[in-house]
Amino acid sequence: MIRVGVVGAAGRMGSETLLAIEGCDDLTLTLAVDHGENVESPIAGLSLIDFLPDPVEDCDVLVEFTHADSATEHAIRAANSGVSPVIGASGLSPFQQEEVANACELNSVGGILVPNFAIGAVLMMRFATEAAKWMPDAEVIEMHHDRKQDAPSGTGIHTAQLISSARSEPGEDPTRVVKFEGARGAVVDGVHVHSVRLPGLVAHQQVMFGAPGEILSIRHDSMHRSSFMEGVKLAVRNVRDLDGFVVGLDKLM
Repeated sequence: MIRVGVVGAAGRMGSETLLAIEGCDDLTLTLAVDHGENVESPIAGLSLIDFLPDPVEDCDVLVEFTHADSATEHAIRAANSGVSPVIGASGLSPFQQEEVANACELNSVGGILVPNFAIGAVLMMRFATEAAKWMPDAEVIEMHHDRKQDAPSGTGIHTAQLISSARSEPGEDPTRVVKFEGARGAVVDGVHVHSVRLPGLVAHQQVMFGAPGEILSIRHDSMHRSSFMEGVKLAVRNVRDLDGFVVGLDKLM
């Protein structure tokens, strides 16, 4: 039985995670953290506490769904307590990731940062990496709900980095006059990434590859947050077997 704590437990992803873990015979909820006005537990009889204890006790794995700064602090606190962090919060800087990695290494615990928990999204990134070997000209369009605070998304950034590492030299960008800043999107490791934020969306991404006379599009759509739960459970069940801190659910697939 794996003892699991969830931070951000009353949020959209946190609530879905609590319900998913509650339905597993090999996982048990031992800690749920959230705070704020009118915050209620999505599971009857499960009490929420206002802050993460230091040290973190009664947990084997801590799942983190808040924001970059607090996620970094909580993950380090977990690692220092011998608890493996699973970070679902996005927007961690390279420096913050390094801080968590150092804490995991120092305490000999496995940890993982997951840009996207959807199995289909991980496969989309894997297929895009393979396509980039043959079609180096590519752009990423990531689309999320209107309450997402960071851009580009962690998935968009990670996809761009994978494409950049796999492809040969792309063609030269012909754009010489940018009439409005940001018209060509952000540039992540040489790959253009465009962010869309609209109500009605959940999490969607399209990677477009172009070559003479043809276009290849690889797209993934999450219509509900339940799409992320198989990945959450995969991470929780396997994070303790990792040697240190890694980025990407693909490391467990």
